[in-house]
Amino acid sequence: MRIAQSPHLVASTAVPCSRPAEAAALTREAMVAEIGKGRRVSGGERDKLAADLKKKYAAGASIRELAEATGRSYGFVHRVLSESGASLRGRGGATRGKAARKKAAS
Repeated sequence: MRIAQSPHLVASTAVPCSRPAEAAALTREAMVAEIGKGRRVSGGERDKLAADLKKKYAAGASIRELAEATGRSYGFVHRVLSESGASLRGRGGATRGKAARKKAAS
C-alpha cells in the first residue's frame, strides 16, 4: 500500500507508534472516521478539511495519497485543493519538444 511509504502523512500524525506503516494506517482510519466516508462535507468542516489537505499537499503529499488517506476520490481532493487556493503542482514525467531536449542536453 503506497500510503505506508508516505513520510508526509506519517509525519503529520500525533499517534505514538514505532512503525511508520502502523502510524499511516492509524492516521488513515482517524481521518476517514473524522470525515465520514461518502458523507457530504460543507461549511466550517469543509474549510478545516481544505486547510489540512492544503498543508499536507504543500508539504509534498500527492493528491492520490491524500485521497486514499481521507477515503475520498482524487476528484474531490483536487476540487477542495483548487477551492482552497493551493498552487497545484504539474504532473511531472517526460516532456516532449525542442525545449525539453535542449534542457536535457544542458
